[in-house]
Amino acid sequence: MTRRYDPDRRQRLIDAAIRVVGRSGIAGLSHRTVAAEADVPLGSTTYHFASLDELLIAALRQANEGFATLIRDGAPPAGADADLAAVLARLTGQWLAGDRGGAELEYELYLAALRRPALRPVAAEWTDAVAGILSARTDPTTARALVALLDGICLQVLLTGGEYDEAYAREMLARVLRPPVPTAPAAE
Repeated sequence: MTRRYDPDRRQRLIDAAIRVVGRSGIAGLSHRTVAAEADVPLGSTTYHFASLDELLIAALRQANEGFATLIRDGAPPAGADADLAAVLARLTGQWLAGDRGGAELEYELYLAALRRPALRPVAAEWTDAVAGILSARTDPTTARALVALLDGICLQVLLTGGEYDEAYAREMLARVLRPPVPTAPAAE
């Protein structure tokens, strides 16, 4: 039996895993469901991915590219006069207004790290990547606070099915970006 040359099979399996999770959630993911979705023999999934965690890691890495790429491409460069809070609020709105299913999928894979320790380093890579991009415009601690705030806002919108409020996001981001107000020494 001759093996068919299929250099794109690994990528097709990752794409299939993302579609399965998007349709059926993490609970619906198995080597069998991914093989069926990709229209490949079952052995192909275990050949390319020894475990489901390995497949989820590849899917999470690919899904994580969406928001990070939007921030990398849309954030103003260091030294620019643009209002960072307004830019981040606008970009977040664009991301949530785009493919809502894609945003939900990205967070489902991201949050899967709560139950699957093997995914935690990949989830951390996403946080580090976005914080790194924002660190070019602010200090690293503030950049991490911005990421946490953006995460919280996005999760609230996705979990409640509510509308994204760009003005609210801009105001909250601006508060994080404001320099701290010096406090007077306490009187003795």
